Amino acid sequence: MSGGGPDARSGHPSAPHLPVMYAQVLDGLQVKGNGTYLDGTFGRGGHARGVLAKLGPGGRLLLMDKDPEAIAVAQREFGADPRVAILRGSFARLADWDATAAGLDGVLFDLGVSSPQLDQAGRGFSFAKDGPLDMRMDPEAGESAAQWLAHASEREIADVLWTYGEERHARRIARAIVARRAERPLERTGQLAELVAAVVPRGEHKIHPATRTFQAIRIHLNRELADLEAGLEAAHARLKPGGRLVVISFHSLEDRIVKQFIARHAKAPPASRRLPAASAFVPTLRAVGQACKADAEEVAANPRARSAVLRVAEKLDTGGVA
Repeated sequence: MSGGGPDARSGHPSAPHLPVMYAQVLDGLQVKGNGTYLDGTFGRGGHARGVLAKLGPGGRLLLMDKDPEAIAVAQREFGADPRVAILRGSFARLADWDATAAGLDGVLFDLGVSSPQLDQAGRGFSFAKDGPLDMRMDPEAGESAAQWLAHASEREIADVLWTYGEERHARRIARAIVARRAERPLERTGQLAELVAAVVPRGEHKIHPATRTFQAIRIHLNRELADLEAGLEAAHARLKPGGRLVVISFHSLEDRIVKQFIARHAKAPPASRRLPAASAFVPTLRAVGQACKADAEEVAANPRARSAVLRVAEKLDTGGVA
């Protein structure tokens, strides 16, 4: 959830689009003046501005985002800076970008949907404002939510809601969606939210009953978890020894992937007496501190920080041993 930059008077992130855990991200990256850093989720550049402010003339900042609107902001605000390079696309493919070939001193992934995406009804990410049922981070690629819901089988819809939303009533909601589309198509966020609210038992959710459904469909359409897994591997491959990986997750599915990825590269797997002895484990990452959450002051100022979890890892120098 990338957002706005530091306030010119206070040095703190400015409203309305606050970058989550701004100070913790910069502390985690340990920005060096002549280093090369990649922000794989530019959003509106809140964290990127902080990194750029710490770079000297020899530093480099590489910016990526799937969203063409985010890339347009990056081009407008950063395009004239010779230290900055910009690429539209998923961070899953960061290792394919020639600009990363010489290695990176830091990589940031601020996962999930950005504040501007949530706030624009026309993007279809939120049921708070009625709009077209889209949900694509890149609105020029793939199917919209409305298109997918128009043809997906009841079982496929239920599987997506259960797998990516951990929605207990996935089958009931999927059945209702299929019955509804036989009468008329689901084309608006408000229509889907009302349908879900009508079939989910009242009083079971502290959150809006459609929250998990919207989350699940968005993750599925944008291949968010698959991209995260690929992006972590790509970042690991491109980080220099001493380079930092900083990831902000917004729900347990993302955080589990990040936590397990860091552990897999930092700790030897438990030995099994049934299998032959494996070659000596060589750690390639070091977890830096514990998982970090936003403090009460930040959550009060920016409620979207409430569910954020930040993890930091450092690439180790293995002396050429993979």
